[in-house]
Amino acid sequence: MELSMTAEPLAGLLERVERELLATDCVRSVDPHDPVRVENPPQPWTVVGCGNYAAVFLHPGHPDLVVKVYAPGREQGIALEAEVYRRIGRHPALSECFHVGGNYLVLRRLHGRTLYDCVRHGIRIPPQAIADIDAALKYAVLRGLHPHDVHGRNLMLHQGRGFIVDLSDFLNPEPCRAWQDLRQAYRWLYRPLIAPLRLRLPGSLLDATRRCYRLYRHLLHRNRRC
Repeated sequence: MELSMTAEPLAGLLERVERELLATDCVRSVDPHDPVRVENPPQPWTVVGCGNYAAVFLHPGHPDLVVKVYAPGREQGIALEAEVYRRIGRHPALSECFHVGGNYLVLRRLHGRTLYDCVRHGIRIPPQAIADIDAALKYAVLRGLHPHDVHGRNLMLHQGRGFIVDLSDFLNPEPCRAWQDLRQAYRWLYRPLIAPLRLRLPGSLLDATRRCYRLYRHLLHRNRRC
């Protein structure tokens, strides 16, 4: 699968992926509910993010592209994510897929900081970023997708605008309130309290909050089925 990208830069990146990145087998999935681990990535590749299924790498020779490598045993999700990008096409707040390999994707790089890191470091998240994410999710629904697992690590802020960096679960038809709840927290907690005081919340607190939220949603879903 190839989308709009000049052939020469893409071919050079693919050659480096196969020869350098995939040869090391450096991505490991220890727990399906936790981000994958990257051990000793080859130089000059750098890790720009990790999710529950894959890690995202950047090569300095290709600063506008990233490579998302799925961990062994998690490759079954790659076809689903490729289909998501096929439906999305192009949108300013979403990434774009240029190539699908056996266990990796080549994507347009989105610059910025995750909302998770913004809260950790006291960086203000403007309402425009929330509006951008809202609009992108509504666009995804119009393309037949189901926004799922939209949380602070999957959202980015760059020059005051909001972006969504992970669409891998957007074919999951199960209802998901993650974004609605995060938006409510932004309205009722972040804007009146955290932003004005420029509070910096430690990662341990944010991670504990996310675990408690997941447990709460799991218990609520189970009780509704009983």
